[in-house]
Amino acid sequence: MLDLGLPERAGIEVLRNWRQRGNRLPVIILTARSSWEEKVSGFKAGADDYLAKPFQIEELLARINAVLKRAVGLNTGPLQCSGLLLNEDTQRVTLPDQSEEELTATEFKLLRYLMMHPGQIVSKQTLTEHVYEYDADRDSNVIEVYINRLRHKIGATLIQTRRGQGYVLVEDIE
Repeated sequence: MLDLGLPERAGIEVLRNWRQRGNRLPVIILTARSSWEEKVSGFKAGADDYLAKPFQIEELLARINAVLKRAVGLNTGPLQCSGLLLNEDTQRVTLPDQSEEELTATEFKLLRYLMMHPGQIVSKQTLTEHVYEYDADRDSNVIEVYINRLRHKIGATLIQTRRGQGYVLVEDIE
């Protein structure tokens, strides 16, 4: 959600900059500006929806759901990194030798998160929060077990352990 009346920079300018940089995050403009010209300007800048104040919370929630449905419907293709191809529709990973491995839901979530952050140290806590929604046992070794299972499926060298810090998916191995 983006308000057009930001204190330091116009919301429209912020949105244009996002879109020029390739940021495809869905944006709903929430503003007191309700003329048709301003709405058209918002859509031309890259807004996915535009809602003028005052509004009912039920309408906002319905618009958020609609925008998210449209965004999820965009198929940008499989996620590629480190010689791996992750198919989000089938939850399978294609290895550099073109063989495929089926992933459990947890393995898929872990690998997807690591592939979206290649070369970055990702802490065990961050992975736990990403994989488990609510009251996961944060002190258990469940993440270590799943990382080990992933290593057996995709290769032991792709996911490195950084003692006391977390895990790193090695970027594009040649």
